[in-house]
Amino acid sequence: MRIAILGDIHANQEALEAVLADAEREGCGGYACIGDIVGYGPSPRECIERIRSLDCPTVKGDFDESASDDSSLDGLNPVAKHATSWTRDQLSDADKKWLRELDLVLKCRGFTIVHSSLDSPSHWYYVVSKFDAMSSFSYQAAHLCFFGHTHIPKFYLKNDSVVIESGDRIDLKEHTQYLINVGSVGQPRDGDPRACYAIYDVDNAVVRIKRVDYDIGLTQRKIMNSGLLPRIRS
Repeated sequence: MRIAILGDIHANQEALEAVLADAEREGCGGYACIGDIVGYGPSPRECIERIRSLDCPTVKGDFDESASDDSSLDGLNPVAKHATSWTRDQLSDADKKWLRELDLVLKCRGFTIVHSSLDSPSHWYYVVSKFDAMSSFSYQAAHLCFFGHTHIPKFYLKNDSVVIESGDRIDLKEHTQYLINVGSVGQPRDGDPRACYAIYDVDNAVVRIKRVDYDIGLTQRKIMNSGLLPRIRS
């Protein structure tokens, strides 16, 4: 059994479709989404519809939350503020209701998913160091947890201490906990513009990070034509 774990789609329809096509080629029989389906990109409704069609475990991200309510946007940076305001105008009441009702943390199929940190998921803290990871590990009951939010794939391991590893593959071992950032489908921030997601091979206890090419130029043109500020670059 292979499960595709994806998130930080940020309304990038081209990247999402490329990832789903790749996951199908990889033989994935299940999916899970770690949130931020909307925000920044030009196709929020299309991406919501596509994720909903998968009928997969999905948790809420910070952009999902801010785009689906009427809270003040004053604390956001100018790009995020503009994108969130624009996204609110694109979404239907049904879209917003679905986003609002998403859980912050879900346990499913022997693992956990969350958008940001397990210790305080509603505050949207970033896990960027082993000290941040330790805080999440203290709330992690499962052997394995997938998350996102930073848009940078990374493996955190906890046995006697917390260790950080990068790379594209990790072999899971018994008596070790794993906190795995799956990167970003729609807006990677590690210098590689390709869409990024993870494949969890349950039978072989392996997690791989996959990079997928997509039509970035088309997404850029859609952003410019929509009136959104340019954010996704090749």
